[in-house]
Amino acid sequence: MSTPAANLKDTYRHKGLRKALLGKLREMGIADEGVLDAMDRVPRHHFMDDAFVHFAYDNKAFRIGAGQTISHPFTVARQTELLGLPAGAKVLEIGTGSGYQCAVLVAMGFKVHSIERQKDLYDRTTPFLKRLGYRAHCYYGDGYKGKKAFAPFDGILVTCGAPHIPEALLGQLAIGGKLIIPLDDASAGEGKQTMTEVCRVDEGTFTKQTHGTFAFVPMLAARSGLSG
Repeated sequence: MSTPAANLKDTYRHKGLRKALLGKLREMGIADEGVLDAMDRVPRHHFMDDAFVHFAYDNKAFRIGAGQTISHPFTVARQTELLGLPAGAKVLEIGTGSGYQCAVLVAMGFKVHSIERQKDLYDRTTPFLKRLGYRAHCYYGDGYKGKKAFAPFDGILVTCGAPHIPEALLGQLAIGGKLIIPLDDASAGEGKQTMTEVCRVDEGTFTKQTHGTFAFVPMLAARSGLSG
């Protein structure tokens, strides 16, 4: 299994490659400078195995073990941008993974709660985020259940492909809050999802918009044995 980079330096070369990547993201349509600034302050190479650090600022996903990936930088930027939230907002992330998306959310100034279903990833990523100084509340549990004890959330961001929208997550959205979730879509092709934005208008009313096709690893089936 891969492990986060042992070398936590952030050299001028790394910073230059990061600036170049951010320029590409702007060309691809990312317009929220707050998101780009947060990504500039989070060295992506710190969250990747040493074998892949030379590719850290390519717009590509990479395997991190346990069948999971660190998402494309464009995907991280787009999902964060779609949240459209101010600093101080409370955000629930489903799928901590490598911790990179979580770190970007923290850099945005959000109060972040993050759930990871894979125990080995949780055991590795949680102390690593603390070591790097990213203050997030991390939990080992079932993302389908959300985290009711800390609801409602201003935003919920799902970082894995889901077959449907979990009802528990809708119930944990604040009024005016957004759920950003990649939903399985057969019409988009095998292994593809449609990025979906769900906004809670009032207690029982939700609106839905779609934002193009993406590719994520699948969300694992709900399991009652894990804490919510």
